[in-house]
Amino acid sequence: MSMRSLLIPLAAMTLVGCAGSGSRTPDKPLGEQISYDSGQKLDQALAGLTPGKPESCLPQTRTPSSSSYGRTIVYRYSRNLMYRNDMGPGCERMGNSGDVMVASTPLGRFCRGDIVRLVDRVSGFPTGSCSFGDFIPYRKAR
Repeated sequence: MSMRSLLIPLAAMTLVGCAGSGSRTPDKPLGEQISYDSGQKLDQALAGLTPGKPESCLPQTRTPSSSSYGRTIVYRYSRNLMYRNDMGPGCERMGNSGDVMVASTPLGRFCRGDIVRLVDRVSGFPTGSCSFGDFIPYRKAR
């Protein structure tokens, strides 16, 4: 097999790869797109619920299920009651990676200003930290 017969397929594959890579240009940078997608999903999760007066602490009487949307966490106690918390800077990876949130709660409740650590699910290494904001209750309108 000659060198020429090896180079022609290699050149063709390179051209095909280059042609495809420039054909799509995102409307938004990746970080903004993730934020936009998280915002849309958050709006869907809270649809039909009305926000109430912000609370500084959230009791841990029962363990709610939770979902993260960017830096926002929604704690779901029931279909009729959810709490939204907009975390401080440092937890941007929370909703878009395999990181796990670790919070120490010596008083048995989450409170505004409590520090939360993010830990990589696989390696166990810390990846960030931030603090809780206000807990905003969302209830189904009666």
